[in-house]
Amino acid sequence: MTGFHVAQVNVGRIVAPLDGPELADFVAQLPEINALADHAPGFVWRLVDDGGADSTGLRPDDNDGRLLINCSTWESVEALEDFAYHTDHLRVLSRRREWFQRMEGPHQALWWVPAGHRPSVAEAMERIAILGERGSGPDAFTFRDRYPAPAAIS
Repeated sequence: MTGFHVAQVNVGRIVAPLDGPELADFVAQLPEINALADHAPGFVWRLVDDGGADSTGLRPDDNDGRLLINCSTWESVEALEDFAYHTDHLRVLSRRREWFQRMEGPHQALWWVPAGHRPSVAEAMERIAILGERGSGPDAFTFRDRYPAPAAIS
């Protein structure tokens, strides 16, 4: 254990209002997928809105009412990757083009936080901006271009 957890953020612009019929299937699957994450090996925390079930009530950009955010922390990149790509989460992820517009620039970022830290929406959005401005590095990276936890750097 390094004393650090990996944080992840992803944002997406929905194709229609969240309460519309176009998003009904996506919204219906949220409780199942969130519960799957909550019980996944290596899961630590996920961002929720005031309703406490998910983060769909949060808007990371005041000028874009259709931009949704998801943010969580995990014990390791491998635990996050296992959840994202080797559970039923992948079934939902594979349908993302039905519910989300294609984004220009980065829409996901990973970074290391001290164990117990809970990233804010502003911090998470800053990491996406860092990835867009500087590319992958220790402050913001991707699954394809990973950086070790700070305690692991020699």
